[in-house]
Amino acid sequence: MDYLKIIGNQKLSGEISISGAKNAALPLIASTILAKNMVTISNLPDVADINTFLKLIKMLGGSFEKGQNSAKIDTSSIDNTTATYDIVKTMRASILVLGPLLARFGHCEVSLPGGCAIGQRPVDLHLKAMEAMGANIEILQGYIKATAPNGLKGAKIVFDKVTVGGTENTVMAAAMASGVTTIINAAKEPEIVQLCEVIAEAGVKIEGIGTSKIIIEGTGGKLLEMKDFAVIPDRIEAGTYMCVAAISNQKLTIKDINPTHLEAVTSKLEEMNFEIDVRENSLTIFPTSKILPVNIITTEYPGFPTDMQAQFMALATQAEGTSTIDERLFENRFMHVSELSRLGADIQLNGNIATIIGEKGALSGTDVMATDLRASSALVLAALVASGETNIHRIYHLDRGYEDLEGKLIKIGANIKRCKE
Repeated sequence: MDYLKIIGNQKLSGEISISGAKNAALPLIASTILAKNMVTISNLPDVADINTFLKLIKMLGGSFEKGQNSAKIDTSSIDNTTATYDIVKTMRASILVLGPLLARFGHCEVSLPGGCAIGQRPVDLHLKAMEAMGANIEILQGYIKATAPNGLKGAKIVFDKVTVGGTENTVMAAAMASGVTTIINAAKEPEIVQLCEVIAEAGVKIEGIGTSKIIIEGTGGKLLEMKDFAVIPDRIEAGTYMCVAAISNQKLTIKDINPTHLEAVTSKLEEMNFEIDVRENSLTIFPTSKILPVNIITTEYPGFPTDMQAQFMALATQAEGTSTIDERLFENRFMHVSELSRLGADIQLNGNIATIIGEKGALSGTDVMATDLRASSALVLAALVASGETNIHRIYHLDRGYEDLEGKLIKIGANIKRCKE
């Protein structure tokens, strides 16, 4: 197993290019199940989750040809509609094949994703949406068995709470359903906007893209003629490297981004006294004389993303004063607190609120363990400013979502090395 060895307090400078968004790419790969033609996806990040999802497409009977940051995907040969536990257990996003398989074949079996390191993320909203569109759903021996012998029918679907995966599954199912589907309280993330745009480009009539009310006129079972496309930039990766600049308090330029996707992160960094020069496809963060504390509440897009909470907690350890983070989306997303504390952070937890008492230079290197994808990046951030050497174990979490993290950090001057346990 690999681990990262980081020597802190190096002089960082230069620029970092951002990869394609993992969280956009996964539903987009799933959407190719709706296509009758081969689809080429470019700007695909080379991370473990993408490789796992492509493997799932192959297990279903499709094929793919992988290039450098691209893949040609052909799902016309899919002849298996069962997503088995072996693959679903490694990646919750596998549930995204439910909607397109059901819409195309009228039946599928998808293993329940099981537990998740950051708390319960139930799929009941996905299943209610499919039932509203005429599917019969049974849970048998850990599998969702879904059938729609007469095909899916358009319906009005009102989500009790905002669900990104539920919205994505419903959009894909509705694309091939008969009639009109209206999704109320839809998620508005950029990743959902791109999914809708790609499906609309294939000829499906979609209204309300980027709003909480999406109206989709399905093709009545006809497969789509999908066009080739490039994945949008990864706003969470970009936000993570923005925090690298901030925590090290050094000038860095983040390139190949969509700055409008980063407004919540940018505004919090500005609250912390950082000057940020925003351009069309890049931004530059400048050092500040004093890092101010910050109060954060995680919420759905366009609010502050839960996927940036851990990184800002690491950053808050270097602020002069007391910061708070109120995690409102996931009940078990503070597992990085104990590991940051091992590095010397002063963090108190009270339910879903973390209080961070910042002190510049208070962190010192030690051995820590990654617990989930974003927690891993928080430990990297902390290690960059900790005195001495930090070893971060279980970095397979990092490899799920960050393309060439150590390569990008070495390029700007970090002392970071991947080693074998």
